[in-house]
Amino acid sequence: MPTFSAFTTLSDRHSAESLSEALEDLDPQPDGVGCFEMEDGSGLWEVGAYFTAPPDDTALALLAAVHDARSFVVSELPEIDWVAKVRRDLSPVEAGRFFVYGSHDADKVPADRIALLIEAAMAFGTGHHGTTQGCLMALDRLAAAGMVKRAVADIGCGTAVLAMGAARLWPYRVIASDIDAVAVEVAQANLVANDLEGMVHCIEAAGFEHADIAAAAPFDLILANILKGPLIALAPAVAAHLAAEGHVILSGLLREQADDVLAAYGAQGLRLEHREDIGDWTTLTLSRG
Repeated sequence: MPTFSAFTTLSDRHSAESLSEALEDLDPQPDGVGCFEMEDGSGLWEVGAYFTAPPDDTALALLAAVHDARSFVVSELPEIDWVAKVRRDLSPVEAGRFFVYGSHDADKVPADRIALLIEAAMAFGTGHHGTTQGCLMALDRLAAAGMVKRAVADIGCGTAVLAMGAARLWPYRVIASDIDAVAVEVAQANLVANDLEGMVHCIEAAGFEHADIAAAAPFDLILANILKGPLIALAPAVAAHLAAEGHVILSGLLREQADDVLAAYGAQGLRLEHREDIGDWTTLTLSRG
């Protein structure tokens, strides 16, 4: 069965979300709709939809005009077993002592590494992105320096790969939150697959807005691998929930965005301890000045 995609970009979040909602009422109806802030530093938002029948070009053009979006780019996608392709293309990731792998690479896990199983079929991050690698390396660096983190929060956890890494290093209190309910389900499935069920508490929450997070604070370590805008907005809350000797690991940042984030956290009394650049991406480790 052929699949069609339709993508456009807009200049602001509100318009993008309104357009994505309008797309759901099209005939033929899309099988999936997505709305994301682009990670290239442009400030643009991308809206896309997938169809199993050719979309109505006229209707798409009208929606683009009404929502002040660029014209939709419509493509027919080749029939590919994407899960099989991802499994072929994604090799295990080594970040410090961590070894992130899919079940198809279970025979490659070294005995002296901290193994984290993340299936390639799962959304919200497989560990291959430079930001995730940077965060895992930062975690390993803290542990190698003799740090012990007894209360850890992973904000915007996705697959919970970072929360699981923290739980492997410090088997104490780890709480993982995400604004997306599906991400929380994926995270919980990963906990089961890694025999970490009960060691990481997964919840659906926006930022720190949950009673369980408030009850677990203050945190010795806060992780947030999201995007520049949300990271800056979270700076006061991160500082408020951080223990006196705590650390913060931030990523989801392009290199050129790091200074703006550092300024926001510097205003909250946090200073840079380490910066890790991997490709175009940066990971920051901060502590109280």
